[in-house]
Amino acid sequence: MPKIKDIAKIDRPREKLETYGAEKLSDVELLAILLRSGTKDCNVIKLAQKILKKFPKEKLLAASIEQLSEIHGLGKVKASEIIACLEFGKRLLKDKKSILIISPKDVWENLKDIRDHKKEHFVVFYLDTRNQEIQREIISIGTLNASLIHPREVFEPAVRHCAAHILVSHNHPSGDPAPSGDDIEVTKRLVDAGKIMGIEIIDHIIVAKNAFLSFKCEGLL
Repeated sequence: MPKIKDIAKIDRPREKLETYGAEKLSDVELLAILLRSGTKDCNVIKLAQKILKKFPKEKLLAASIEQLSEIHGLGKVKASEIIACLEFGKRLLKDKKSILIISPKDVWENLKDIRDHKKEHFVVFYLDTRNQEIQREIISIGTLNASLIHPREVFEPAVRHCAAHILVSHNHPSGDPAPSGDDIEVTKRLVDAGKIMGIEIIDHIIVAKNAFLSFKCEGLL
């Protein structure tokens, strides 16, 4: 079994997180980072896979130190660290309120963390029937074009989260929210895919530091 150091750097969990961000990592990769190391006969990725196979997401939240410690390669120290991390996450989310997306300005305000970023971030809001945010995900980082934004990357989480509809958005580092030809092409492609999937793209909002543009309001959707 290959050791983690024998895996190409770009495929190692910690390096992937540094390069692409935590949102792009799988559950196994995120857990592997928490574990830090595996055993002689089981690298850290395989160990993470074993844990998640025995304790799928919901079961892992309820697992005890003793239950986790039964897994070969996972002692009480690492088991305690996992439980502490999960408990901290639960406390952070305990009082989180669902964000209601009603207007393009709501999106602009929600995206204050990326609207003046130097790189374009393509963000998808997965919404319920009342336009409440179920999940927000960064799908791509870089210049927006059809080769970077594939419908499956946008709609797979929609199915997973049981979203009623989707709102997409991205930032323009230039400060000008006017859509480019690629912006329009990508939007049309996603709208067409949404019709096939039965999941509506309700708008595409381009945000900049001090301005925003709604495809729907501009008659582009």
